[in-house]
Amino acid sequence: MRPRLSPNARRTIRRVVPFGVIWLLVDHVFSLSNYAALGSLSAASDVAIQLDARIYVFASLASAAVGCLVGVIELLFLNRAFSTRSLGAKLVGKTLFYVAFLTVVVVVLYPIAAAMEMGTGLNDARVWERLGAFAVSMESLSTGVQITTSLVVSLFYAEISEHLGARVLTNFLTGRYHTPKRERRVFLFSDMKSSTAITERLGHSRYFEFLRAYYDTLADTVVQHEGEVYQYIGDEIVVSWPEEIGLRDANSVRCALGMREALRSKAGWFEERFGVAPDLRAGMQTGDVTTGEIGALKKEIVFTGDVLNQTARIQALCKPLGQDVLVGDALAVRLDQVDEWGLRSVGAHELRGKHQPVRLFAVDVSEAKRARAVVAQTAAPV
Repeated sequence: MRPRLSPNARRTIRRVVPFGVIWLLVDHVFSLSNYAALGSLSAASDVAIQLDARIYVFASLASAAVGCLVGVIELLFLNRAFSTRSLGAKLVGKTLFYVAFLTVVVVVLYPIAAAMEMGTGLNDARVWERLGAFAVSMESLSTGVQITTSLVVSLFYAEISEHLGARVLTNFLTGRYHTPKRERRVFLFSDMKSSTAITERLGHSRYFEFLRAYYDTLADTVVQHEGEVYQYIGDEIVVSWPEEIGLRDANSVRCALGMREALRSKAGWFEERFGVAPDLRAGMQTGDVTTGEIGALKKEIVFTGDVLNQTARIQALCKPLGQDVLVGDALAVRLDQVDEWGLRSVGAHELRGKHQPVRLFAVDVSEAKRARAVVAQTAAPV
């Protein structure tokens, strides 16, 4: 049986592949423009690479590979390295990096393509003489414009994707929800305990930093359990799954428990930096929603349906019922329970706007089981 990719790996692939596609498309657009202007895919220049089928395939694969590499560098390294920098520092730093990086790319790829065209090897002095001539030619300027275009488009995509979310952006581009669709989804509503008191203690500016660190701490857990962040509302986060994914391996419940454990495992760091450690409460339910694009001045993909109201009310009952995680009846009956946790009925409760009471279940994790889970997580290889 083939090993299954982790949710983190799948998410990374989904985010990186569009970079390769963008670079490949830009390369083809420039090639077609060249053909329209000159009647040839290659410029009439001694230093220009004359394309045949073999070199064209190499150039296409190289463009896609460089695009994917830019995606990996941008998403996994540069975004983190410049996350706390000002916009000016970010622009200058990234520009200097990419100038150096793409110069190396050209110095590596041009000799390979030239050697392929000339039917010789990289040890041929003529290849490197040609590289020198290329560096001071107008052809290098044209190549620079093409590379810059690819880079700007891909980084623009990265920024839009970062703000909307890769899946939401994909749905917009494919028009999946241009016509409203009915589907079943699992929702998780969570909010921070004692957020008002924490705000008063830290002040608004300091609390904003605290809230950012809070959401950053929860992010990996949401990804690991294949969740999609639907909304951030103050200190509340709404996570959603297509029902089959939310039910699979009890992703929704394990996500809620994982979010809580992630905060508790980082409690010392929060205490040291902010003087207070956050915790959360979460409510979950599944049901039918209508999903579609909506908005006049700003388009968004939204979910509408009673299940959202139910889930919000369920989460609000966590505090009066003294529970950290509550599950609604429609979700509870479809979950496969596992050794790490169990569901305990806390009775039927009337939810505002509902005519019929909804039976709720608390998610119980024994101290011994939780201790084993923490030990296993600590001992796991990085």
